[in-house]
Amino acid sequence: MFQYLPDLLGKTGLLVQFSDSAQPNTELRTAALHSMANLCLSVPGQPYLDEPYRSVCFQTFLSVLQSSKTSDVDDITFCVLLQNALKGIQSLLNGGKMKLMQADQLGSLLAVLKKCMFHGLPGLSLEVPAALYPAPLPQYDKRSPVKQEQPEPTASKTTGNRRKKSKGKQKKGEFAEEGREDLCDTGKESIRGVDMLKPRLGDTCASDAACVPAGKDHLSSHCTSWKRISSSESEYSDAEGGIQSKTRSYQAKVRQGALACFLSTIKSIEKRVLYGYWSAFVPDAPGIGSPQSVSLMTIALKDPSPKTRACSLQVLSAILEGSKQFLSVAEDANDHKRAFTPFSVTIASSIRELHRCLLLALVAESSFQTLTQIIKCLANLVSNAPYSRLNPGLLTRVWNQIKPYICHKDVNVRVSSLTLLGAVVSAQAPLPEVQLLLQQPSSSGLNSSGSGTPHRFNSSEQWRKVPPLEGESPDNPAGCTSPEPCWLIRLCISIVVLPREDSCSDSDANFPSGSVYEPSPVRLESLQNDQQILCITLLLGLNHSETPLVKAAAARALGVYILFSCLRQDVMFVADTANAILNSLHDKSPNVRAKAAWSLGNLTDTLIVNMETMGQSFQEEFSDLLLLKMLRSATEASKDKDKVKSDAVRALGNLLHFLQPYHVANPRFKEAIEESLQALISTVLSEATMKVRWNACYALGNVFKNTALPLGEAPWTTQAYNALSSVVKSCKNFKIRIKSAMALSIPSKRECYGPTEQFCQIWDALVEALQKSEDTEDFLEFKYSASLRTQICQALLHLLSLAKSTDLPLIWRTITENGDAIKSYVLQYMKCGIEENEAGTRTDLCERERKLKGAIEHLSGIEKQVEGKAGLRVCVYLEGILTNHANATELTKS
Repeated sequence: MFQYLPDLLGKTGLLVQFSDSAQPNTELRTAALHSMANLCLSVPGQPYLDEPYRSVCFQTFLSVLQSSKTSDVDDITFCVLLQNALKGIQSLLNGGKMKLMQADQLGSLLAVLKKCMFHGLPGLSLEVPAALYPAPLPQYDKRSPVKQEQPEPTASKTTGNRRKKSKGKQKKGEFAEEGREDLCDTGKESIRGVDMLKPRLGDTCASDAACVPAGKDHLSSHCTSWKRISSSESEYSDAEGGIQSKTRSYQAKVRQGALACFLSTIKSIEKRVLYGYWSAFVPDAPGIGSPQSVSLMTIALKDPSPKTRACSLQVLSAILEGSKQFLSVAEDANDHKRAFTPFSVTIASSIRELHRCLLLALVAESSFQTLTQIIKCLANLVSNAPYSRLNPGLLTRVWNQIKPYICHKDVNVRVSSLTLLGAVVSAQAPLPEVQLLLQQPSSSGLNSSGSGTPHRFNSSEQWRKVPPLEGESPDNPAGCTSPEPCWLIRLCISIVVLPREDSCSDSDANFPSGSVYEPSPVRLESLQNDQQILCITLLLGLNHSETPLVKAAAARALGVYILFSCLRQDVMFVADTANAILNSLHDKSPNVRAKAAWSLGNLTDTLIVNMETMGQSFQEEFSDLLLLKMLRSATEASKDKDKVKSDAVRALGNLLHFLQPYHVANPRFKEAIEESLQALISTVLSEATMKVRWNACYALGNVFKNTALPLGEAPWTTQAYNALSSVVKSCKNFKIRIKSAMALSIPSKRECYGPTEQFCQIWDALVEALQKSEDTEDFLEFKYSASLRTQICQALLHLLSLAKSTDLPLIWRTITENGDAIKSYVLQYMKCGIEENEAGTRTDLCERERKLKGAIEHLSGIEKQVEGKAGLRVCVYLEGILTNHANATELTKS
């Protein structure tokens, strides 16, 4: 196919010509755009389009989205053109090759996406500039006033009889489906949602000034907008109504395509760049006399299609995710007489408006899927907003309005509601507002759910009757100062320990009417032998389930079981578990593979524990063939997604640590060992997440503990040391630096470090890392700088205690150039009190003195063998540090 690209996408290519706006044949233009969009799809195993072709496609799609509908193009054809252009841009972004580096390119794309996000939205006409520009303050959006006397044809509704027909006779095709969805949702869901909203607001927001600001009846404006959709139902014939229904369906597809493309755009740019356009997509509280700006929340509140509303909330969630640092500047204004509005106050106002709009959407929504997205979006907002810098009250409104939904009949709504409550409880704790909320009576707010939130529990409310935890009285459980039990704790305990008939169902079933159930034993050892066998057999069987959720849960449960001492020492159980986990590790579901990798990491942890506690007997009984299979599978998994990779590299480190001399000497293992080591080394140097690289450094440290491996002789030794040396000097994440320094200090013999040149390169890298231990652009990393210096100093002293005569001239040269800096850091290391390092081991003052004295004694022992007395000079240098430390200690004591 690639040999034809010049003829298709070149300057005079067929697709370029046919997709041009001057092309009179709209069908031909539509087909050309569709073909161009398909060429932009990323096909696994196939090379992607070269940059010139990507640029041509992007500009073509962008020009289509920037164009206006002409009179010779009907509404549906125009929608198809927009859909193909949006699909093409999304494919370019998802392919991972299209980088929006230029500001004008990104600004132009965001402008057309904003325009298409509102395409055909009833009651709204929006004019968007050709490009959006990053700015801290809200940008001006020109909106044409809605002309009620001339309603848009696309905003019309079909008659009630016709709506009944659409329900009775189902059409085929995705557009017919969408049309039927929009038809039903607009006529029933949106208007019924507003009718439902009125009485429920009386329960939840009547006294809330932030929900309905004085002087602005936002609710009535929403009602007017929705009712306008259905006001002209009788103005069209059946045929006209069918065309309008189809047009609305296509327009909704355009809006959904724009939102999906926006989501891909968010994932392809840095968050700091994205937040420059915050005000263009996130609502801000309107000023006095000014209209509310259009935003993603406009779609979430006013779009007639629940699928489109859900898409807008997904995009908003993606914007809010990881926004804690950006939102941390927000602060409510105390001085209202300022001549300008500070940026901090603008962001605080935006946070408040998000709360108000999302809570309005919450009570108006009746689609369960969209309702789940609203609650997830709220949870993202709560997790990132700096409530300690805002006036109290926001969390109280969220808390009171979400409580009815924990009893909702849909399981996803219940789960997301609990997640939101968890976010509220952990929001920059301790907050006095949250403490007061936890002390509320258990019945507070639970009966205000209205008809839209079916109550899941029966009148007995058995979850309130869970027995008190051990050590607490029934009237005052742990964590609550109120005489009434903390209802949230009681609810969570009930969900965990009370079995119910509807545990796997979304039905509206009640709790069993019998007595309160006691929690099941949590320790496997407490079960009888036949019950243990039953549990193990069930888990091993469920690991082959065709349902991904079941298979993932079974794989994770096996990873927990393998940690039980009564099972991990059973070689047969370990082997059965290993085979089951390896089966799941090759599953097509990423979730199953992630759980299996976690369990494989746990299983290999137990191999190391068994090796240390049971000795050679366990290693000899464990199957060599299975061990080889695990090594190969873990190596393959280390190339998977980051969630799989992080535990796969952990398992690799354990497996390579577990190998015995006869394994290393076995030709069948040689290739697998080499591949696994290369996987670890490449992961250390990769651009993977912090957790993945941290685990890779940890794994290499584990490898260095295995004396059976030819450390210092094999070619991979140099690669491993170079990777760790590079990371310890330059990695942005200090935790990874710490772990790499720790790995470099693990080999216990000088031979393991290889020739003098390599040994001294490691020494120089650690010295450079010590001097850069405070160099970071991220202030959050500073808290780890002391731990990093401690670990590097320990590594330097470890190297000195192993150095041989040929190493000392190069070591002395480094000391000559950087002696003062090294001395100051080592003295700081010596005088620090007891400290726990990353490995969890604690080093005190005496231990540090022993390390320094041990290095001095070692160097003194080889002094006579050293030419140029470099050993003597290093000894004198170290003794000077020791003397300074002793003098400082005596001065402190006196």
